[in-house]
Parts: sequence; structure tokens; C-alpha cells
Amino acid sequence: MQLEDIKNRWNEVLDLLLEMDRVTWLSFFDARLVSFENNQLTLDFADSQKFANPHDFKKTRNPSHTKSLIEAIERVFGFTPTIIER
Repeated sequence: MQLEDIKNRWNEVLDLLLEMDRVTWLSFFDARLVSFENNQLTLDFADSQKFANPHDFKKTRNPSHTKSLIEAIERVFGFTPTIIER
């Protein structure tokens, strides 16, 4: 699995996440996929700071949200990544 493969189907992950839990979807919808190496998927949230009123949800994300994201990725792609946020 390459980063480009994940990017090509990322909307499927987000759509599934929205069905599972809207709050979790909100906390990850603006994540940018930076890298995928050694089963570690790195997400960047810098775009959330570009607006006049930043919408940084980092403080609201918790382990259960990350667990839901991993579950959605598992269901779409069939593997269990480690999520790295920056």
C-alpha cells in the first residue's frame, strides 16, 4: 500500500467515518495525508489554520476518535495503521 493509494480512496474513509460518528468525522475531515511508511499514517492539520477563524479540533480529538478513524481505515483498506498527527 502506497500513500497515493490511500489518498485515492480517502473520501471513502471519511464517508464511512461520517456514518459511524459525525463528531469524529469533524475532527478529521480537514486532515492532509502526509506520509505512509512502516504502517504509520501521518496526518497534518495545518490547513485548519489558514482561515480567518481557525478551526483546530486537536483539543477535541481523543483516543476514541482515533480508534474510530483506524476502524474506518481497516474497513476500507483491510489494514490497521498507526496514526501520527502533526
